[in-house]
Amino acid sequence: MRSVSVVGVGQLPVEKASELSLRQLGGKAVRRAIEDAGVDRVDALFASNMLADEMQGQKHIASLIAEEAKLFGIEALQVRAAMASGAAAIRVAFLSVASGEADVAIAVGAEKMSEGVVTPVLSKALDAKKEVPDGATMISKSAELKRMYLDRYNVPEDGLVNFPVVAHDNARSNPFALFKKAVSPTEVQNSRVIHGPLRLFECSPICDGAAAVILAPSEQARAYNPHPVQILASSVVTDRFRIDDRQDPLQLEAAQRSSHDAYRKANINREDIHLFEVHDAFSIMACLQLEAAGFAESGQGWRLAAEDEISLRGQIPITTMGGLKARGHPIGATGLYQACEIVLQLTGRAGENQVRNAEIGMMQSIGGAASTVLTHIFGV
Repeated sequence: MRSVSVVGVGQLPVEKASELSLRQLGGKAVRRAIEDAGVDRVDALFASNMLADEMQGQKHIASLIAEEAKLFGIEALQVRAAMASGAAAIRVAFLSVASGEADVAIAVGAEKMSEGVVTPVLSKALDAKKEVPDGATMISKSAELKRMYLDRYNVPEDGLVNFPVVAHDNARSNPFALFKKAVSPTEVQNSRVIHGPLRLFECSPICDGAAAVILAPSEQARAYNPHPVQILASSVVTDRFRIDDRQDPLQLEAAQRSSHDAYRKANINREDIHLFEVHDAFSIMACLQLEAAGFAESGQGWRLAAEDEISLRGQIPITTMGGLKARGHPIGATGLYQACEIVLQLTGRAGENQVRNAEIGMMQSIGGAASTVLTHIFGV
């Protein structure tokens, strides 16, 4: 297997409702990544999207985006893993280049969540026979986890408020972020209850967006870009599908196994990681990921936020460009935004959000209620 590097990135600003169509969003992100990499064409395109077949009545997304980007005669396939679809597209593109099937591959994600009612569609990432008929949603399951966490570890009701506070603070200087307004701990705690004890400011927004990364063999990467970023590891692990079937729902076993598998593949340990882009669709998930990845003991992840250890100058910076909470979470594109942001950090292009001496970054993407977790580690 060949070593693989990112040689180009492309992002569009996340918007509440984009005027662009789904194909236009994807095509524009692809063209920006191609321009950044300085390539004329790619061998393969792997597209991520979760909702278009129901929200826009559109399937066959990869070929649609390839045509919009004028990439004819190439391999083009759609990749799906619910909310982790963006990271899944990166993994398939990575494997394509690593195996030698492609020399240049692009992973692109595009999503328009603004054109319909999203919650029931997202709920289809849960068990359609055993959970959805009882009214379960991604929000209700995350609320269950938060209540369980607060009760088991005797965490104060406002113990998680700094997760969105940090995310919003970082998003203010990200030109691609949806929200550029700071929020205070009091505002978070006083925001309306969505599903007790989960509050509005702990939940990522409905939005539209698209992003892309271009991958090439590391031994050829500098021919495309003087500052390539190597993918040191790619890992995917599944857990029992339903939270209720897990021995301990608060352990996020798939996140733990995926992160430790990635550490092994990259030949690093968690102390080597300079930033961690978590899948903070809900604050409780960011907290549980920090614990699963080994940055805190069980029941102590919330303290990293409370003690300001997740900020840009903290022990383990997370959501460095706003995360899902404040940059936005256009489902199929989210993993690609995470990857673009890590590349910017590791190449010193993160502007006011730059993490000092950043050389290794990790991203983790969650599909469903942590039923599928993908971890990628990048380094320079």
